[in-house]
Amino acid sequence: MPIFTPVCGVQPGGSNHAFMTKILVTGGLGQLGIELVPALQRRYGKTRIVVSDLRAPEVQSPDGLYEQLDVLDAERLGITVQKHGITQIYHLAAVLSANAERNPIKAWQINIDGLLNVLEISKQQGIEKVFWPSSIGVFGPDTPKTSTPQFAPANPLSIYGISKLAGERWCAYYHRQYGLDVRSLRYPGLIGYSSPPGGGTTDYAVDIFFQAIEKGRYICYLEPGTRLPMMYMDDAVRAAIELMEADRKRLRIDFSYNLAAMSFSPAELASSINRHIPDFEIAYATDFRQQIADGWPESINDSYAREDWGWKPAFGLDDLSAAMLENLSRLHKTVPAQKQG
Repeated sequence: MPIFTPVCGVQPGGSNHAFMTKILVTGGLGQLGIELVPALQRRYGKTRIVVSDLRAPEVQSPDGLYEQLDVLDAERLGITVQKHGITQIYHLAAVLSANAERNPIKAWQINIDGLLNVLEISKQQGIEKVFWPSSIGVFGPDTPKTSTPQFAPANPLSIYGISKLAGERWCAYYHRQYGLDVRSLRYPGLIGYSSPPGGGTTDYAVDIFFQAIEKGRYICYLEPGTRLPMMYMDDAVRAAIELMEADRKRLRIDFSYNLAAMSFSPAELASSINRHIPDFEIAYATDFRQQIADGWPESINDSYAREDWGWKPAFGLDDLSAAMLENLSRLHKTVPAQKQG
């Protein structure tokens, strides 16, 4: 079921130029892109969405538009924008938190140099809007743990968080200095069924569902009581599109909005899964990702997003578990695994 109805030539807010909108999605084959792209295609039409990624897609839709693109290649990026008459960019290409710690220099290059290429080309070519996802990773150990406010200390310890914080400041700079309309969300951990875990610290909350279906058990790299903010992918996609379609005059934040849906720990998530798979088991073997998670908030105050553009999540913990298990079982054409006796 589509998250939105098609725009039919008119965007929310009264702008009658939807047929002129042409959107480029970088990192379109990643964890967020793989679910955002179909939503954008339903809303604007497939011929209005150009998907790009570093790798070639396994299956190329004949009515879709795809460019194999490295966001570090500024010249190619600029040519792509000009070739397709791009008016908006959703810049999703990034290295996530756990993978970033394994190769911090490469992560910085992709996360920051790639963003700067998008911002500079957008300024030069008159792009109307840019969406760029930030993260709760911008926060650090001195941030209030519960109901973290929009304007909280942001002193991240991970290279991922450092790059996201720097990215927020670059987005604000391009908005204030050049008038570029850049919009951003501080995403919590994102959970979806369309792709396997992508190298983030919160990705246990994705992998646990895959393992529950396939094996009936899971070994978690975080401690059982580690509570973190999380969000189902349908909400994450809807939030991005709603923010991009919001009236700019109503937006008070020019760097990145706090965004929230739910918070839970591995133990709480396992209990939720047990309501659907009674024999599911979880064990714990912590690794370096525990230190990253310890520096992040347990819950987020997203009052600015709710007041400025009417944000409201649709999925809670039990809704999330039911949706993930149902969809993964359907995709795998199997029933959840049961513990062998």
